[in-house]
Amino acid sequence: MKKLHTLASVLALSVFSAASFAEVPAAATSAFTAVQTDGMALIDAGWPVLTAIVGGFVVIKLFKKIVNKAT
Repeated sequence: MKKLHTLASVLALSVFSAASFAEVPAAATSAFTAVQTDGMALIDAGWPVLTAIVGGFVVIKLFKKIVNKAT
C-alpha cells in the first residue's frame, strides 16, 4: 500500500512539473523584458554617480595623508 502511495505521489509531481514548464504568455515575456530594460538603464545611469562618490572618497583620503605628512 505504501508503494502505491509513493508511486501516486511521484506521478502527480511529474504531471505538475510538466505543467510548470508550459509556455509563458507573450504579455508576461514582454513585461519581463521591459523591466529588464528599465533596470539596465538605471544601472547605466548609476555608474557615473558611483564613480564620482568613490573618487571623492579617494581624493579626500589622499588629501588627509598629504596634510598629515606636511605637518
